[in-house]
Amino acid sequence: MATPPAPWPALPPVADWADTLATLHLWTQVVGKIRLAQTPLVNHWWNVPLYVSARGLTTSAMPYEDRTFEMEFDFIDHQLVVRSSDGAERRLALRPCSVATFYREVLALLAGLGLAVRIWPVPVEVPNPVPFANDEQHTSYDPAAARQFWRVLTRVVPVLEAFRAEFTGKCSPVHFFWGSFDLAVTRFSGRLTPPRVGADAITREAYSHEVISHGFWPGGDGREAAFYAYAAPAPAGFAAAAVRPEAAFYDPELGEFLLPYEAGRRAPDPAAVLTEFLRSTYEAGAALAHWDVNALRHH
Repeated sequence: MATPPAPWPALPPVADWADTLATLHLWTQVVGKIRLAQTPLVNHWWNVPLYVSARGLTTSAMPYEDRTFEMEFDFIDHQLVVRSSDGAERRLALRPCSVATFYREVLALLAGLGLAVRIWPVPVEVPNPVPFANDEQHTSYDPAAARQFWRVLTRVVPVLEAFRAEFTGKCSPVHFFWGSFDLAVTRFSGRLTPPRVGADAITREAYSHEVISHGFWPGGDGREAAFYAYAAPAPAGFAAAAVRPEAAFYDPELGEFLLPYEAGRRAPDPAAVLTEFLRSTYEAGAALAHWDVNALRHH
């Protein structure tokens, strides 16, 4: 008899960890901007995301003069760990503290390793951004919630990786964007899109080509955690497309299909339910946008 799939971790309601979520979002922006500063621009900002690791979220190795270094949020021991290719290592405890304190301590950690990194010290993709050095408002860190969030990511990544492997066209890695604070994988048709009127530099570069994107978002602004799917530009009829599973729905405010995380988690086989959502939303978007589906399928 086959062993039933292991249950996926529960996430606390967003209201119970909203302050930690907001603070952690900004902490990841501090670290993410270091990766942005140290790496050459790759199309669609693929050089800036973080990656899910065996202990948390990592920048992966970044160059600095004749060395490389890596920064990792360790959600098991609750530390920010900085490692250099010369064997040096520094650690910073993740605990309740302001963004301003975290920012100063991260810079001090890097300085102690001889890493004189300079960043633009203002968050992005958040309303009313406050420079990191001035943000004394966001101070929360619930280690249990942070660890649970990371544990969810570790279950979602393999499903997105398997979905990515079904596609032979241009496709992003499975990566974690610290600006929007979500795990994403994006497929491309290969066609350019018209420039977005009034779009900022981030958006113009991200959506310079036609895409269908999928991912996981931990929630916020009154919404609970969910898997998402969207097409950009969205083809006519996409919002009314029939997708699976039954719990999935189109959110007109976000312009995305959503599958509540809790609905997927409670299914007998969460990975299978998520795969159904990924495939059905892609198939709907690709058909309506006239992608060459057969040429892009991994046979």
